[in-house]
Amino acid sequence: MARPPLSRPLLLAGLAVAGHLGRLLLEHRRLVAAVPPELRTPMLWLPTGLLTSAPARRLLAVLPLPSPEPPSDVDARPATATHEGSSVPVWVYRPSSGTPVDAPSGGALLWVHGGGYVAGAAANDHEACARFVRELGVVVVSVDYRLAPAHPFPAALDDCTTALRWLHTQADELGVDPARVAVGGESAGGGLAAALAQRAYDEGVDVAFQLLVYPMLDDRTVLRADQPETLVWTSPSNRSGWTAYLGHPVRATEERPYAAPARREDLTGLAPAWIGVGDADLFHDEDLAYAARLVAAGVPCALDVVPGMYHGAYGLAPASSAIAQRFRQGSVEALRDGLLAG
Repeated sequence: MARPPLSRPLLLAGLAVAGHLGRLLLEHRRLVAAVPPELRTPMLWLPTGLLTSAPARRLLAVLPLPSPEPPSDVDARPATATHEGSSVPVWVYRPSSGTPVDAPSGGALLWVHGGGYVAGAAANDHEACARFVRELGVVVVSVDYRLAPAHPFPAALDDCTTALRWLHTQADELGVDPARVAVGGESAGGGLAAALAQRAYDEGVDVAFQLLVYPMLDDRTVLRADQPETLVWTSPSNRSGWTAYLGHPVRATEERPYAAPARREDLTGLAPAWIGVGDADLFHDEDLAYAARLVAAGVPCALDVVPGMYHGAYGLAPASSAIAQRFRQGSVEALRDGLLAG
C-alpha cells in the first residue's frame, strides 16, 4: 500500500528545519576552520553544550562511569576538608619525591574545576593538578564542590571557602606557608576562584595569587545583544549555566556579593592575578575587562590572550599542540612567579 503524500505544510516545515540545521552546520564548520590546525580536535564537532545540558546531567548522574585514575608520579589522595562544621571532599596532591630547585618554598594552590557551575568533578582535573606538582613542587588541593542547579549559589563558593580555610589550618601538616597560598581554576572554576579571592580579602584570609584560566566571571554577558558565535561554550550554554548557578534568570541587577565576580565595584587590595583566555572564547571580552579593572585598581594582573584559541583548550587541545603547551606552561610560570612574590 502506497504511503500518502506529505502535506504541503509538513513538507515546508521539514525543509525549513533542514535548512536551519544546514546553516548551523556551515556556521560550525566556519568556526572550526578559524581554529589553528594544531588546536583542532574531534571534540570541537560535538554538539555545543552537550555535556552541560540538563538531559546529559541526568544521564551522567545515573550512569556508573569510572572515576579517572590519579597520576602515579605524584602523591594524590582524597580527603575531607572541614571548617566550623562545614565539610567538602577534596583531592590533595603532593610531590612524591624531591622538589624542583626553583619551587616556591611552601607554596600551595587551591584549585577549582570547571564545568559551567553545573558539571565536572575534582577527579577530572587530576592531570592539571599533577602538572603544578611536578613542575613546581607545590601542594595542590582540588575542591569537589556542590553543583547547580541542585545546589545554587552560594553552595559552591561556600565549599571553596571551607577548603581554603582548611588548607590554612592544615598548613603545618601539609608543609605549606600560609603566606604562599594561591587560588585558581578553569572556566567556572576560575570564576569561583575570583569570587573566593574577593571573599577571602573581605574576611581576612590570606591569598597570595589568583590563577584564572578563561574564567567565567560576568553573568551580564548573557544579556549582551552582540554575543559572538563560539565553540565548546556557547551563548545558550552560558545562559543555562548562569541561570542554574544564580537560581534565577540573569537580570540587570544582582545584589548578592560574590555571585558574579565581575559585578564587584571595588577591586582594590585583591591578590595579584594572571588571566589567560583565547580570542575565540565567549569569555574573552569579560576577562579582558576584568583584567583592566584589576590593573586600574592597582592590582598587578598579567594577561595572556591566545589567537584562535577556543574555550576549554586547557584540557581539550591535543597534547602535541605547541600553542596549548605554551599556554599551559604560561600558567605554571605565572603561578611560580606569583608564589615566589607572595
